[in-house]
Amino acid sequence: QVQLVESGGGLVQPGGSLRLSCAASGSIFSINLMGWYRQAPGKQRELVALIRNNGFTNYADSVKGRFTISREYAKNTVYLQMNSLKPEDTAVYYCNAHSGVISWGQGTQVTVSS
Repeated sequence: QVQLVESGGGLVQPGGSLRLSCAASGSIFSINLMGWYRQAPGKQRELVALIRNNGFTNYADSVKGRFTISREYAKNTVYLQMNSLKPEDTAVYYCNAHSGVISWGQGTQVTVSS
């Protein structure tokens, strides 16, 4: 079992930046993929970005060129650097890990508003 704890959310103005962190614990040796999802009010949860153990990354079209996912193995942490934020990026952001089972964090709120 993998436990995930997100941090770094908050309120930011349009055009601003935030960095989300997701710290993993437990059976981290079994993780082969980690990702970030988001869910806005009244909408389905959607994939934002993912990173595989081989370094392969994939992004939703809506965030390409603005968001960057990375992983720091020494700290068992995955990051989501978000730049040029837009109001439509407002959502609860969830960390996700695949290790034979799928684990989710509790979510962190990101609000982009002036």
